[in-house]
Amino acid sequence: MREKRGEYQAVREGAECLYPSPVVQASVERVARAVEADLGDRDPLVLCVMVGGFRFTSDLVGHLDCALEVDYLQVSRYRDGLRGGYLDWLRYPSTSLRGRDVLVVDDVLDEGVTLAAVLEHCSEVGAASVASAVLIDKMLPHKRLDADYVALEAPDRYLFGEGMDYKGYGRNLRGVWALAEG
Repeated sequence: MREKRGEYQAVREGAECLYPSPVVQASVERVARAVEADLGDRDPLVLCVMVGGFRFTSDLVGHLDCALEVDYLQVSRYRDGLRGGYLDWLRYPSTSLRGRDVLVVDDVLDEGVTLAAVLEHCSEVGAASVASAVLIDKMLPHKRLDADYVALEAPDRYLFGEGMDYKGYGRNLRGVWALAEG
């Protein structure tokens, strides 16, 4: 454990802050205004993709002044690693999605494998509509889909902070950080 923590500390010291906290928060507020304009009168179910989406979801719903419910699901491709693997469904939502307007909230959209699977699941179980919001869109040309609401864009680098992690560490950091290039 100590070795892993030491590795994280070295990574953090060499990391680049792409977006400081005030920029992130202003972007979250902008997304919240758009979500409320589109979904605010529809009693949406906000569905957090855990674990990475917890910070963005919390900040986003904190800016929404409308009736809504919140639930979560947990699906992972990384499991504290640096490369995505197969999808591991750890928890499905406990709230029925049938007939609901659902907003899926996640941390980062890179290839879109996880988000596409979650959106497909929501549709398959009868959601009336499904929209997606991501904190970061890596703007890769080979994505499976685009998010409906995007707070920030970033280059194709490994990111952490604001709910995203480096081998389990750094989710608590305010601001979006990228591993040093090279």
